[in-house]
Amino acid sequence: MPQSLAQIYLHVVFSTKNREPLISAEVQPRLHAYLAGAGNAISCPVVIAGGMADHVHLLVRLSRTLSVSDALKAFKAESSKWMKSDAACPGFAWQAGYGVFSVSASHVEAVTEYIRRQPEHHRRRDFKEEFRELLKHYQVTYDEAYVWD
Repeated sequence: MPQSLAQIYLHVVFSTKNREPLISAEVQPRLHAYLAGAGNAISCPVVIAGGMADHVHLLVRLSRTLSVSDALKAFKAESSKWMKSDAACPGFAWQAGYGVFSVSASHVEAVTEYIRRQPEHHRRRDFKEEFRELLKHYQVTYDEAYVWD
């Protein structure tokens, strides 16, 4: 085959350092738009970006030329710089880690809707509860001692 083709969707979740509520309701849409632009810059189009004051969710199509860790490093570094300067949040930082889960093309719409409905989800549970549920849903084995920073 003369060409390399890929369509890999990822549901990405990461929080602010110590889950501090640093992303105001006014800043959230601008941050989500900035994350989409950052994804385009590295050939990882963002299907949807969403989240709350202490975390973000991204549904992205991974570039066939980037590793997951390189893509996440770019998303987090660029958006952190933006939060510190343009969003006037000088002490801003993301958590050290992240959650990333593969998504079948047939589930893109369901994950899109899940991300779109973040405010509704968080009326019932906080980020830690949500993240534990995602780990369970995606069948990720983890040690609670190493999940939170």
